[in-house]
Amino acid sequence: MENNINKLAETLVKLLKEKNLIVSFAESCTGGMATAAITSVAGSSEVLELSIVTYANFAKIRYTDVTQQVLDKHGAVSSETALLMAQGIRATSGADIGVGITGIAGPDGGTDDKPVGTVYVAVDNWDRVQVKHFTFTGDRQQVREQAVIQALTMLGEHIQ
Repeated sequence: MENNINKLAETLVKLLKEKNLIVSFAESCTGGMATAAITSVAGSSEVLELSIVTYANFAKIRYTDVTQQVLDKHGAVSSETALLMAQGIRATSGADIGVGITGIAGPDGGTDDKPVGTVYVAVDNWDRVQVKHFTFTGDRQQVREQAVIQALTMLGEHIQ
């Protein structure tokens, strides 16, 4: 799967450069893996503004637009939280595009409503927003890798 992530990252860096776009990430369950994929590509400093791992709810509130009310009503793993993470990191960094990723990688933390493997990804670029819900299978690493692939894929779709 790592090879797929690397190919996606290379394609995205090239596309972002061609379109003269800057991206920033707010990652939770992926722990910075999407950003690491982008920064593994030479020249990525031209297209990446800022990345933050907002693993704790406190960090989501402090560094993105997530509010305590949203966390109380929808939870940290929700489309609402992912969207606010994407919007918040874009606004904070001044990037053209913000990406928010939140989920439950496991092996613990799942519920009947939100089982392990539940992930939400949001991509925001001022006038266009996309949020998707995924339910992945596999161990913790596999869930995280699948989340990165989907986040990078969504980013690519968003800018083409």
